[in-house]
Amino acid sequence: MPWSDTIGVVGLGRMARALLLPLLDAGLLERSAVRAVVASEASARRLGDELGVQVSTDAAHAWAAPVVLLAVKPQQIEAVAPAAAAALSAAPSGAEPLLISVLAGVTLARLQALFPGRACVRAVPNTPALVRAGLTGLSWGEGVGEARREQVRRLFAQVGEVLDLPEPQLDPFLALTSSGPAFLALVAESMADGAVAGGLPRPLAMHLAHRTMAGTAALLQGQELHPGQLKDMVTSPAGTTAAGLRQLERAGLRSALIEAVLAAAERSRQLA
Repeated sequence: MPWSDTIGVVGLGRMARALLLPLLDAGLLERSAVRAVVASEASARRLGDELGVQVSTDAAHAWAAPVVLLAVKPQQIEAVAPAAAAALSAAPSGAEPLLISVLAGVTLARLQALFPGRACVRAVPNTPALVRAGLTGLSWGEGVGEARREQVRRLFAQVGEVLDLPEPQLDPFLALTSSGPAFLALVAESMADGAVAGGLPRPLAMHLAHRTMAGTAALLQGQELHPGQLKDMVTSPAGTTAAGLRQLERAGLRSALIEAVLAAAERSRQLA
């Protein structure tokens, strides 16, 4: 079902585009319904041409919409709040406008303090939304009724799986799902480097690393396997996989990945 409301977009960075592009390309969001605001005229012209949507440097252009996607950097949030208040004071009376924030670490309490008069939602999407394989965690502020919740769920469902989560769980969710693609990309790159060192051409090594990761994920999910079960399936006594796993354990890969997720979650809390 297409998104029915005009949507303002404050900040058109990588995450906002990752969410918008699949919706626009699939016709689930009309380009004429998007009102975006960015900091410079040059960026407005470039992104307007790239996306085919209305992009302006006038903040009121976006904040006047009944639904606003807030996608600036977390440290910019206080700078954009006055324009939101001005737009709200000029708006006709009616339904409380909706603010959907994708800012890492910015709590609902802070959103509601900075943007009074708006119903607030925290959303944590990840970049696989670009290929409609994303994951989005949602936490709801005060006064967001079920009809609006369903509207927001439908928006993010167009680009992947959507989960309602208690707000304290959003930090580890972000660490696993939003930072996780970078961790897995590093693993894929390293595996390909190893294959190149072993004699494979780099383009072939990269292709095989990507396909191996994709196939492994499909097998884990398709057969509902615990990762340990899959590890045991391909590890024969004194075999090649056992030799490789021994080296990974010796190098501390398991501990390094655990600490990477915990560090990303802690950084998300610090950003608040």
